[in-house]
Amino acid sequence: MNTPEFSIVIPVFNSAPILEELCSEIDKSLSGTGYEMILVDDDSSDGSWDVITKLKEKYGNRFTGVRLGKNSGQHNALVCGFTFAKGNAVITMDDDMQHPPKEIPKLIEKFRSSDADVVYGIYQVKQHGALRKAGTDFAQISSKITVGNVGIGSSFRLIRKSIIDKIILQRYQAQMFIDEVLQWYTSKFDSVEVEHHERKKGKSGYTVFRLARIYLDTVVNYTAVPLKMMTWIGLFSSVVTFFLGLVFIYRKLVHDVRPGFTAEIVAILFSTSLLMFCMGIIGRYLHKIYHLMSRRPPYTIHSIV
Repeated sequence: MNTPEFSIVIPVFNSAPILEELCSEIDKSLSGTGYEMILVDDDSSDGSWDVITKLKEKYGNRFTGVRLGKNSGQHNALVCGFTFAKGNAVITMDDDMQHPPKEIPKLIEKFRSSDADVVYGIYQVKQHGALRKAGTDFAQISSKITVGNVGIGSSFRLIRKSIIDKIILQRYQAQMFIDEVLQWYTSKFDSVEVEHHERKKGKSGYTVFRLARIYLDTVVNYTAVPLKMMTWIGLFSSVVTFFLGLVFIYRKLVHDVRPGFTAEIVAILFSTSLLMFCMGIIGRYLHKIYHLMSRRPPYTIHSIV
């Protein structure tokens, strides 16, 4: 098989009913283009792997299926797929048909006409549910403030192979977030507007709480914002406590008024809770360092077709 120009990497989770249609639409959209498809089954429970095995028989050398030994998350599944990619550029997309395959040529055209290392497909109108949309918008806005990213991003993207090779070297992180890692290696981002469709089957596995957890992990993994926040909170508390101390000393010396038991309890509880909060943040960082130093594998491969 000749080296493909593009590798399509798709993490799969419980999408058995639509995988055949997805691959068929990709094949139609990239007709005449050298490409390969890499589907990574993130430990699905609905028979997705059986469908992937049949697709391998249909597409032959243009298709690679990878089954993970346990659920490792979308980003880790993508990194696993990257290790199998042979193309000069890699295109990532979701498995739910919300990213229409017919929009892939737009990414390719923008990539060929610019010197960008990463081209994002930006949705004209998002078809997520209200809660998912609100959670995603909040994460993007706050991530731009705390992490300082480029302000664009989606899971529908085209990435130059030289950048992919660098990402693969980072795969032993406790948790991988592709969009943040991309900024370590390039500032050449571009985007193109694409359609965003409703899910054809099932529902998203991303709840608001899961999105919040992902955002928290992103902030802890890729920034020192919580540690800086601890510094400022500690400084603010010190200043407030200092002036409160002056007030109590003044009342004692001038008015001979002793602070009450309630005030002492409130002060103790406030300072204790602040210390526990700061210790929790430090513990979070220590937990991440532990996982990084232990080089725990981000995914395990069960089988390949």
